[in-house]
Amino acid sequence: MSRKPMVRPGGRSTRVQQAVHTATHALMAEVGRDALTVPSIATRAGVTPSTIYRRWGDLRELLSDVAVERLRPETEPEDHGTLAADLTAWAEQFLDEMNSPPGRAYIRDALLGDPEGANAGQCSDYAAEQIAVIVNRADRRGESPPGAEAILDRVVAPMMYRILFRPSALSAEYAHRLVDDLFTND
Repeated sequence: MSRKPMVRPGGRSTRVQQAVHTATHALMAEVGRDALTVPSIATRAGVTPSTIYRRWGDLRELLSDVAVERLRPETEPEDHGTLAADLTAWAEQFLDEMNSPPGRAYIRDALLGDPEGANAGQCSDYAAEQIAVIVNRADRRGESPPGAEAILDRVVAPMMYRILFRPSALSAEYAHRLVDDLFTND
């Protein structure tokens, strides 16, 4: 069960979350993920272990929360002038980031630490929000984009499946082919 309480923007809860996330990232870089413990993260973050257990429940849920935050896109997709160009560039970048060793680790952490699926849903929402930006931009340019759900089903879902279960031989060309197929089979 996820234990994420309501967080007031800028409140103590936000500061604790930021400190714990920062400590987790720093320790992962220093000692590796397998050596992480709640007490070591708490010490680095300047909180008690009970604070972490109370908010996240256990290390796996904390790592899931950290992963979801790391998987959040930092910027809107770039505008390359056409729907096909925007979607191709976005799909290539998405595949590159998610298929990297850190990306695959974050995906696994996001899924493993939240058996009820809220974190997976949040990650899916991030992709849907990015796709919506691309689709809305294409609409404003007068293009006729496929729906966001169709793009998720035919571009994002196959990439995620391959990243999780068949990661070898994934390349930018694979992302390009999925986007091309979306337009040729529409």
